[in-house]
Amino acid sequence: MSAILIVDDDLASCRTLQLHLRGRGHAVEVAHSAEEGLAAAVARCPDLLILDIRMPGRSGLQALPEFKRCCPAAHVFVITAFHDMDSTIQAMQGGATDYIQKPIDIDELDAAVARALRHREAEEGSVLEVPAPPGARPGGEIMVGHSRAMKEVFKTIGLAAQTGVTVLITGESGTGKELVARAIHRVGSNPTGPFVAVNCAALVDTLIESDMFGHERGAFTGATERHVGKFAMANNGTIFLDEVSELSPAVQAKLLRVLQEREFVPVGGKTSQTTNARVIAATNVELRERVAQGAFREDLYYRLQVVTIHLPPLRERREDIPDLVQALLARINREMRHGVARMHREALHCFQAYDWPGNVRELENVLMKTVALSSSGVITCEMLPPHLCVHPERAKGEMEHVAQHSLRDIEKAHVLRVLDATGWHRGQACEVLGISRPRLRRMIRQYGLVAPAGAPRDDGEPQQEST
Repeated sequence: MSAILIVDDDLASCRTLQLHLRGRGHAVEVAHSAEEGLAAAVARCPDLLILDIRMPGRSGLQALPEFKRCCPAAHVFVITAFHDMDSTIQAMQGGATDYIQKPIDIDELDAAVARALRHREAEEGSVLEVPAPPGARPGGEIMVGHSRAMKEVFKTIGLAAQTGVTVLITGESGTGKELVARAIHRVGSNPTGPFVAVNCAALVDTLIESDMFGHERGAFTGATERHVGKFAMANNGTIFLDEVSELSPAVQAKLLRVLQEREFVPVGGKTSQTTNARVIAATNVELRERVAQGAFREDLYYRLQVVTIHLPPLRERREDIPDLVQALLARINREMRHGVARMHREALHCFQAYDWPGNVRELENVLMKTVALSSSGVITCEMLPPHLCVHPERAKGEMEHVAQHSLRDIEKAHVLRVLDATGWHRGQACEVLGISRPRLRRMIRQYGLVAPAGAPRDDGEPQQEST
């Protein structure tokens, strides 16, 4: 039995709700003003408070902060016959759990009450606590985990950092390759030097060379000033080349010279410049396959992978998920000024059962959305995206269906679904899929996908492509 307090100056409405909720097995008290309701709340500490906005004397919105102070654990439903956006926003920012408009839909009320009370039960049974475990750094760099795979990653970071050799970091998108690069820099021989990151897939071929190596004034149309490249900026520090597989053959050749001779020539320049920047590269594709396809230089591949660190996908280290949730929640709470400090047992099970195709980046995104929309201090299953909490029978059926198709078929169908869902907006599709735009273009060509009429054009590819 749960204790519910109704605060409303409408006697008929109070009586109707009281009878209905008592019929559902709840202990229900009523009050007809904010002052009377506050006295009852202090005396009885209800599990749920149903608070009308417009009442004689103090309004429900004016009294809401005091209700939250005297009964911080109680869920608050704000009800009103005068619905407007400002009141809704004020109520939710004041700590209300829900906002219900009069005349009250009984089915809507019952569903909201059930959610709130289940949420309260979840709070009492929550098992995961924040603050973060050891390993989460105050600067927001989240590298935690006690799985065997992550212990090997940590050991390799420690051994490679002091040597200064080139490191190649491999792993799927979202696994945290830049965090590994930053960790190598931080514990290396020159941690006070600059750390410069370059996304090799973010710029077109004509600009990436200038971005990495710089250019002289007048080197090309629009080059009105001399530009210092990322290699020069990273001198006495570390340069991180993310998605290195996307470099053009011309830039690959210049990068090979930097690794061999420690020198480069800016675009339009005549003299060489030297650099002692440590090079760390990362890729989410198999570089051996790119070499076999003739898309990546073999000599550059061997120069890059003096030491290789492979980051396993999150589905292969599910035991690290509780640690990651704690560390990420601690940072998100700090940045968003929230206090979501616990996770219910069933929600944690959902997190550990899900495959996380977007890896740690997807996990962080789900937690940020959940915290942003949370009105209490605990995460429950109901707060999670539907695809994270799949019923076992449904999951079994989906697995049987998936087992009938090849990986190529599944990937093709998934890419097409994402493109259709984003209206064939390539940038948004890349963000959802966690891949670069060049890789998306290759997949569109590989699977013979055709954009519908009226879809936005991708400036990096022809309007019509052959399959």
